Amino acid sequence: MQETTSALVVFVLLLVGTGVGFFGKPYLPEEHRKHETMQLIQLVITMLVTFAALVLGLLTASAKSSFDTVGNGFRAYAAELIQLDTALRQYGPDADRPRELLRTYTAAAIARTWPREEPPAGRYPRMTADLYHDNLEDAQLGDMLNAAYLAVRELEPTNRYQQTTLAECIARFERVTRGRWTLIEEAHSSISKPFLTTLTFWLMVIFLCFGLVAPRNALALVMIMLGAVSIASAVYVIVDLDTPLTGPIVSSSQPMRDALAHLDRAP
Repeated sequence: MQETTSALVVFVLLLVGTGVGFFGKPYLPEEHRKHETMQLIQLVITMLVTFAALVLGLLTASAKSSFDTVGNGFRAYAAELIQLDTALRQYGPDADRPRELLRTYTAAAIARTWPREEPPAGRYPRMTADLYHDNLEDAQLGDMLNAAYLAVRELEPTNRYQQTTLAECIARFERVTRGRWTLIEEAHSSISKPFLTTLTFWLMVIFLCFGLVAPRNALALVMIMLGAVSIASAVYVIVDLDTPLTGPIVSSSQPMRDALAHLDRAP
């Protein structure tokens, strides 16, 4: 929803800028409509278009980098969950309770993070997602993961092998906890709203100049409108990539589902 709103706002503002220039041009004094003045306006347009193109390119690269970082973070997190489950299996049947809690946490995390996808099978708490505010953190999920961690700490090894394996399980649990908080921080938007507002202002000025120099015919208006649509769609993609858990373009849930399938596997 955020990406749609941003794109529509930009599109409307660009058309408003064009309209101001297009309908205001006849009211300008004659000396302001001379050939030399129009040439100066075209030079200013060239300068602003260059700046805007550079900024749009940088924003697109930044948003794509942020999107890829979150995707890589989920893959790394899923790998940590699989390695933790493997260590718990190696400990023996006494670790079945922590493994069950870890499985419940993983299923609940998938259902909350990707609410528009089919939830995993099994019994686990169903939570309401607040992803539209870049809020990946959930206190209930944190408590579930902490309960599994405490269950591991309560294990009582009976031999040297279990002592070594328990130490590995605790170390891997700490990595999982760090990985969770890393994902929570990476899920936040990385695009500065004042920066995006400034870019929108530049684009409005550009389209205002388009309105001043454009001939008064239908083809010119259609081309300007197509340009506004193109710019608005670019803003749509940028904002969508910058919110990797909402909108049409989202980070894949497959790594976490693969981890859950590993946790469901029979010993």
